Amino acid sequence: MCEGGSFKQAWLTETLRVREAHWGQLQDGTEVRRARAEGGTFAQRLVRRAQYLGQREKLTEALGQWTTLSQWSLAIMLLVAILAGAGTALGALGDGVRSVNLLLALAAMLGLHSLTLILWLIGIAVPAPQNGPWLGRIWLGVTRKLARGPDAGLAPRALVGLLGRSGALRWVLSAISHLLWLAALISLLATLLVLLSARRYTFNWETTLLSPDAFVSLTNALGWLPRQFGFAMPSDGIIRISDGLNALPPEAHALWSGWLIGCVVVYGIVPRLIAAVFSVVLARRGLRRAAVLDTALPGYANLRPRLMPPSETIAPDARPGPKVHYTTAPQANLSFTSPGLLLGLELAPASTWPPLPLPEGVHNGGIIDSRAQRHALLDQLHKQPVERLLVVCDAFQTPDRGISAFISELAAYAKELRVVLVTEPHATPVEAARHTAWRAQLAEIGISAQQLFTAPGPALRWLSGASHDEHEAS
Repeated sequence: MCEGGSFKQAWLTETLRVREAHWGQLQDGTEVRRARAEGGTFAQRLVRRAQYLGQREKLTEALGQWTTLSQWSLAIMLLVAILAGAGTALGALGDGVRSVNLLLALAAMLGLHSLTLILWLIGIAVPAPQNGPWLGRIWLGVTRKLARGPDAGLAPRALVGLLGRSGALRWVLSAISHLLWLAALISLLATLLVLLSARRYTFNWETTLLSPDAFVSLTNALGWLPRQFGFAMPSDGIIRISDGLNALPPEAHALWSGWLIGCVVVYGIVPRLIAAVFSVVLARRGLRRAAVLDTALPGYANLRPRLMPPSETIAPDARPGPKVHYTTAPQANLSFTSPGLLLGLELAPASTWPPLPLPEGVHNGGIIDSRAQRHALLDQLHKQPVERLLVVCDAFQTPDRGISAFISELAAYAKELRVVLVTEPHATPVEAARHTAWRAQLAEIGISAQQLFTAPGPALRWLSGASHDEHEAS
């Protein structure tokens, strides 16, 4: 494993890995060359490649959109939690007309909270296969449903995989779950305070099976911890006469109100707050681990030979002609340091190269035939771009879209690019059709008719720096 950058960068890199695992590796020659030129460790180059491809393929936008949707879905769930907390308090206390059963009211306000908190604590000791509390999983599911687009499913899948491997997923989902519970409980407490301040409520305990002594013991047991926090608790005498058969003084109802509030704070808000802080701390640690890329994963390891080649100073092989000695620039800046470069593509085996004696200042890049030569040439041009680049093609050969794409890549490393379509004055209809097909394919990549030559002489004069009026564009 190796340090790769921030969590956001690691998430983008993992999203790209997931996409390529399902849909095949992207064409990334230019991006790999840029990452290699900037240097750094293998993980750093992986991250840079992902950044360049993410911008090109709009994965960065997809991650930004998913992040925004996740924030909106969390805000909506927070609003629902706040309303649910207020509704629980209203339901537990009622409208003030009827006496409030203390045990039922407490169970209504803290029953589900206590059950889910106990299950979460059990899940810490015995990790569940769902990898997180149900509220956190609901948030993740809602965000997935809201996301749209062909790459919408990649962001959450990569996020879950990245967090799962680092052990952060359960803590992130736990933190979100506890946050929602805290919102509900705080809303419940606020509503409880408002209702108890604005209405007159009477309290009692009712039981068929339990004796008054049992209720006294239960009330004191539940009230012991809130008493340590300073909440006033009813005395044993008040507890005994709160059976609904005796009239209680107003002070007794105030004490029962304090008992309810103390139980909500101590058994509801405080445990959730502690659990939330605990989860956030562990989630942050997990996120730091997640930012460290595991470069041994499939999809990363197979990129090592390309991003960390044993030699990065290979120059393209040229057929016999004036030798060219390329030098590696110490930094990968797009400064046009070479005046002109001549290349041959898709030429017949018997073609004369170079087609004419080269003017002074023009370098011979040779005839580029193999994939290795193309990669080596692009690597060199990335380090040392040229002012003018002239590509000679045989218009009698069948045009190939791979060559068009290669010429398009070459154009990124030259201030000006021209193409020579070598032809004959009296071409057959088949040869003329091929020439037309060449023009059409070159037009698709942005090579206009003003950038085309039909003879090497004017093209070489342009390459040597002659004025535009001196050459003869077709």
